[in-house]
Amino acid sequence: MTAALEIGHVVAEREVHLTRESLVRYAGASGDFNPIHYRDDVATRVGLPGVLAHGMLTMGLAVETLVPWLGDSGRILEYGVRFTRPVVVDAEEGAYVQVVATVGAVDEDTARIDLTVTHADTTVLGKAQVRIRVA
Repeated sequence: MTAALEIGHVVAEREVHLTRESLVRYAGASGDFNPIHYRDDVATRVGLPGVLAHGMLTMGLAVETLVPWLGDSGRILEYGVRFTRPVVVDAEEGAYVQVVATVGAVDEDTARIDLTVTHADTTVLGKAQVRIRVA
């Protein structure tokens, strides 16, 4: 991680491709087997636009974007988001999620990193902020 943190500086970014297989793997790891995450008929029947990625999967992949830059995930002090839009995962194409991490605020001991998380040009996590310990 760079020594000087400047507000507005992009510190990490990436694009993640989610597939239906990604959702099945996450369901197995998390125990969340809600059928809206793997069955189109169920998702449609409850009024959803299609099979959705788990919210916690989206949240996790977003914050994980910072780990290579931080060098130590133990430097993450707080993390919070608002779920604003679902990530619809197409059976054939999957879904691409983009994450951009920008320095939002800095004080003596900590910094706030703002995560912009989008899918299909739509913000899917609102007010996604990570408080980190400055090294």
